[in-house]
Amino acid sequence: MTTMLAIYITILGMVLGSFFNVVGLRIPVGKSVVRPPSQCGACHKQLTGRDLIPVFSFLLAGGRCRHCGAKVSVIYPLGEALTGLLFLWVYLRFGLTAEGIIGFLLVSMLIMITVADLKYMRIPNRILLFFLPILGALILIFHVAPLGQHVLGALLGGGVMLLLAWFGGMGMGDVKLFALCGFVVGFPGVILAFLAACLCGVLVGGILLLLGVIKRRQPIPFGPWLALGTLITYGYGSQIISGYLSLIG
Repeated sequence: MTTMLAIYITILGMVLGSFFNVVGLRIPVGKSVVRPPSQCGACHKQLTGRDLIPVFSFLLAGGRCRHCGAKVSVIYPLGEALTGLLFLWVYLRFGLTAEGIIGFLLVSMLIMITVADLKYMRIPNRILLFFLPILGALILIFHVAPLGQHVLGALLGGGVMLLLAWFGGMGMGDVKLFALCGFVVGFPGVILAFLAACLCGVLVGGILLLLGVIKRRQPIPFGPWLALGTLITYGYGSQIISGYLSLIG
């Protein structure tokens, strides 16, 4: 039963990931997420169910539109696969608990944000404002840590990013995003989330620079790394922090 449920949740994540791609690609440019229906960006042929099977349609078509042969962005299957895997991770880590529900919502928001930031280097307010009351209400109802720690996490997360934005290092979208993430992971989790985001961003950015994928001083979106740092902290923050304190204690 557990295995079947895990498979179902993974498939559900992949299906939802397809929609999250649409949200992340359309909301930043002011388009409806409903109309027009999904279509090829090159020939504008409306896609059918055969073209919309998460991940598999991309693989079966060789990464191209089956109508005109134009290349399909890899962001589509990656978003679908990543959402499915993260949904599976949340289920295996927390089960169908209050923490699990918050985890599913957190993953959903962060996938949309990541797609938008990678494509446009923008973090849309509309996405954050949609999830803010939902995540806020769930944290208020089910919070494990004292509420003050969640509030402090939001203030510290938003404050640090605002300071960086003041010196031109970040955008206001990053400020709002990390304030919300800080509220979810609380204090001191927000510190770990920020350090993890910076470490991952520096390591991957350095590798991409060495490989010539990006150029020196080329701006890169930081939202995806804030998302990754937040998820690491949400899943394993208490263990990482306890382990660190035991080492220095």
